[in-house]
Amino acid sequence: MRQKDVQVHKIQGAVLRRKRVPLRIESLELEGPRDDEVLVRIVASGICHTDIDFCDTWDSADVPVVLGHEGAGVVEQVGRTVKGVAPGDHVVLSYQSCGRCSQCRSGHPTDCEFFWEANFGFQRLDGSNALQRSGVRGHFFGQSSFATHVLATKRNLVKVPEDLPLEILAPLGCGIQTGAGTVMNSLKIVKGASLAIFGTGSVGLAAIMAARIVGANPILGVDIKPARLQIALELGATHVIDNRHEDVAAQVTDITGSGLDYVIETTGNFKMNQLAIEVLNPGGTVALLTGESGTSLPEGRKTLGIIQGEAIPQRFIPKLIRLYRKGQFPFDRLIKFYDFSKINKAIADAKRGDTIKPILRISETERTVLTANPYES
Repeated sequence: MRQKDVQVHKIQGAVLRRKRVPLRIESLELEGPRDDEVLVRIVASGICHTDIDFCDTWDSADVPVVLGHEGAGVVEQVGRTVKGVAPGDHVVLSYQSCGRCSQCRSGHPTDCEFFWEANFGFQRLDGSNALQRSGVRGHFFGQSSFATHVLATKRNLVKVPEDLPLEILAPLGCGIQTGAGTVMNSLKIVKGASLAIFGTGSVGLAAIMAARIVGANPILGVDIKPARLQIALELGATHVIDNRHEDVAAQVTDITGSGLDYVIETTGNFKMNQLAIEVLNPGGTVALLTGESGTSLPEGRKTLGIIQGEAIPQRFIPKLIRLYRKGQFPFDRLIKFYDFSKINKAIADAKRGDTIKPILRISETERTVLTANPYES
């Protein structure tokens, strides 16, 4: 596209300028979409702990960024080479992948050779940045959905039914997908296998719901929040353990008579990681969902580092929606809504554990066309 043909859209985005400083909603200029991109008006965005971690750790020497990676919205404009998507389509946005490497071509986008760059590089893979005119970086997980409008591609975009509220579907793009996918895709847990989930936040509770669907038994939920343990029981856990007051290893032995076939560790706490290994049966597996690498251990035990539940979003998100329609996967019970202007309160509530899955309401569901103006530099 020639420089004089570049389109610039006036948008609003929540900008992180320094770590541990509240986000500020600012007026920004977004360039695009390019031929292979789609412009999406964001209706809602989930807040994930990955977003919160960046808010707490982003180096103040780095450039300002727009976070958000659980967006859902309405397609407003489609690039020239994009097929199968049209203005007005409802979409959920997930992680980005290059689509060209051997892993992507073989159907394993979570193993994309450029996964880090595509999702955490705050730029396109060619090094460009659609928010450059505002001195801000975007493209977080190929979206940066803490904004009124974003750019996405066919690789991280999933068309969804228009009869379901987008504000409910938003968290399917990351946390819910990761928890359920770890059970169904990564571990392929079968009926009768024993499982514990360490940490019953949104990812852990999604794993519990998926474990109930596949018939795991027993299903143990472990947490320090009584309210979360209660909802874990309601969503499919057969037992819960409050590890503030109970000896987890002793409780596992009492419940199972031995140990566990699987543990899904969502906390990232070193002691919990070690405990997960200790309570495994021989041949058992610990799934690590917080960025650690896997390793082999004595007696056939192992840990696995898992990304996004090894889900292909265009296949797995529709599957989760079908399960939701059947009443088998009621992930909407985890949600609390916040206006976009209350983003800092939503983050604070999530950090305290008062809210399991905060969802930002960013715009109305009804379709409104964004005006795009040619820009000539």
